[in-house]
Amino acid sequence: MREPEFNATGVRIERWLRSLTRAGQVIIRDGRLALLTSYGTEIDSAPLAAVQAHRPRLLARDRAFATLNGHRYSLTMGAPERFMDAVRAAGAAHT
Repeated sequence: MREPEFNATGVRIERWLRSLTRAGQVIIRDGRLALLTSYGTEIDSAPLAAVQAHRPRLLARDRAFATLNGHRYSLTMGAPERFMDAVRAAGAAHT
């Protein structure tokens, strides 16, 4: 399996107002985005072509939103700009 195009650990992953994990992992590999718990259990994954991601303009600088399989997740991480760049780049490379 190839190296991940993006890998962030220690990510707080929330769905609506419910925290799913405080130290999760976000991985982009082989044209897929995967959200994992701190134990490595998959929360959700989808092909990048089906993923919508954006950064809020007025909220915290460390937050990004991603919609996978119709579910909207809030991702709090150290560098959401890198996440957004990786989603764009990996999505363009796999379309």
